[in-house]
Amino acid sequence: MDPASESTAESSTYLLVDGENIDATLGSSVLGRRPNPDERPRWERLRDYVAEAWDQPVTGLFFLNASSGHLPAAFLQALTALQYRPIPLAGPPGEKVVDIGIQRTLDALQTRPGDVMLASHDGDFVPHIARLCGTDRRVGVVGFREFLNLRFTELVADGLKIVDLESDVRAFNTVLPRVRIIDLDDFDPVAFL
Repeated sequence: MDPASESTAESSTYLLVDGENIDATLGSSVLGRRPNPDERPRWERLRDYVAEAWDQPVTGLFFLNASSGHLPAAFLQALTALQYRPIPLAGPPGEKVVDIGIQRTLDALQTRPGDVMLASHDGDFVPHIARLCGTDRRVGVVGFREFLNLRFTELVADGLKIVDLESDVRAFNTVLPRVRIIDLDDFDPVAFL
């Protein structure tokens, strides 16, 4: 690899999105029902947040379960327009293709330069994220703080940055009906009036 391309690779962030996990958590744990289209995250805001927070280009990888053999063409087109690379994976029934795809990608990133941000609450990724922490790269996880696997919080001491999809990224057009601990310095009573 020539030095110019290595420099470019070192100054980038890989944003891995577990869309199924974010959507399932939003639906079952936050809303208590299937989210309406206007209640889903604005994925471009997440990409922009990561680019601005870490001041470098973002490679957005959006993992999808395509085991049904069907590709949601309109959604794929929207993701591409939002500068994400859709990764539709397929496998036998019951296989967690998205989890396996993300785990393999996190493992592959161990030997590549660049920072890593994972959008998921899933504890299946904790060992893979742990291997990336404590190195010369920045590593983060984004989701709803109160639903992140608790083992992620143990990695904060190793440099893991935890980002809230609603309050930090502001990825939603509406205020979600979440009950969570609010730091007094961040409390805005107007939001509750």
